[in-house]
Amino acid sequence: MIEIPNFKTLDIKHVVCDYNGTIAKDGSVLPGIKTLFETLSKTYTLHVITADTFGSVHQQLQNYNAQIKVLSSNDHSKEKADYISSLGSEYCAAMGNGNNDAQMLKSASIGISILSEEGCSTDALLSADMMCKNISDALSAFIYPKRLIATLRK
Repeated sequence: MIEIPNFKTLDIKHVVCDYNGTIAKDGSVLPGIKTLFETLSKTYTLHVITADTFGSVHQQLQNYNAQIKVLSSNDHSKEKADYISSLGSEYCAAMGNGNNDAQMLKSASIGISILSEEGCSTDALLSADMMCKNISDALSAFIYPKRLIATLRK
């Protein structure tokens, strides 16, 4: 449990990340993600949710301790939000950068928008509880939760 004064108490069990633009660039996982996932997987169940634009997610994440959800509907925004709901939104942290991540970020107990090299949509930014300049900073906040407290307390 992470108690954030005058904000909320987080009981995060699942960390759900978008793939391209969040933990990957042009279909390839960003440097340092594997180490962060190894550390986080000791405490949280990790999920990667993606349209798999480049068809590379299974190969790229084959040695990662993460559940992979490849989107199949025509409405990726709704499908991502529904995935959060299926896990129990109150137990989820979600991270993403795109328009189709906005509903997921809003649905999760805590949503973090990522300002990556790909950019961050204004819908994702405005739907999140906080924004990080990169995925490493966002994931590290769950290893060092006082960072979340410092940013989100009121």
